[in-house]
Formats: sequence, structure tokens, C-alpha cells
Amino acid sequence: MSTINYYTPEGLQKLKDELQDLKIRGRAKAADDLREARDKGDLSENAEYDAAKEAQGLLELKISKLEEIVGNARILDESNLDTSKVLIMSKVKLKNLKNNMVLDYTLVAEEEANLAAGKISVKSPIGKGLLGKSAGDTAEITVPAGKLQFEILEISR
Repeated sequence: MSTINYYTPEGLQKLKDELQDLKIRGRAKAADDLREARDKGDLSENAEYDAAKEAQGLLELKISKLEEIVGNARILDESNLDTSKVLIMSKVKLKNLKNNMVLDYTLVAEEEANLAAGKISVKSPIGKGLLGKSAGDTAEITVPAGKLQFEILEISR
């Protein structure tokens, strides 16, 4: 059973571009690698050919997975979202209660997550811990390093 995931228009376009690149350039490279390995002689004892076949299979698996993701993707209309609670596509300003550090995150789909850009997945421990909370709430979140407490200062779109 496939699940529907919500994306920004830019995030969905990035996935579509990656899929198109894999279908065109990825498949062409896999075919070239197979052709080159096949030209090296006896296929029964050709490890390079076996590796090229395996790489081709993994490429097709990745293409299939991306096609499923893109097929089940929906663009999120941010104008209809409730800004009183943390939801996907929420921009959240948090205060770490342990060190008083203020952090800004945007909650996004798993494939769009990029910590350097301040985008965290709704499926991450912090993302899960923030979902449904309101401004002023305190969220206690268990992460691999231990328990963290965040005060939600602000929610916006």
C-alpha cells in the first residue's frame, strides 16, 4: 500500500527532474557499461558483466521507487493550512530549553529534508515530536543523544 506524501512545488519538481535524469542518462550509462563488459569476453566468468547487470537492476529499482513516490505525491496548498498548530510545511521557531538556543525549522516531506537549509522531515524524531503542537507549548523529544525540550515560540507558513 503506497502512502500519499505532500511536497512543495519545488520539492516535487526536484523529484521529477531526478527521475527524468535517471531514466535518460542513468539508463544510457548502464547500457554502455553492459556493452563494454560484454565485449570483454566469456560472460560466464565475467565479474564486470555481473556487476554491470546488478548495477542496472539497482538503477531500475530506484527508478521504480521514484515513479511510485512521484505518482503518490501531492502539492500542498499552504493557504488552507491551520497556522495555530505545527503541521507539514510549518515554519517553526523553537527555543532549546537546555541551552536557550533559538532554532528555525521548516517541516517537510522526508525526501525534501535538508538540515543545512533548515528543513527537517516530519518523520524525524524532532518532526514527529513537534506535529500538532501550538505556539507556547513545550515539546519533550527523545533523540538518539537523549531527551530534548523545546518551547515553540512561533508557527508560520
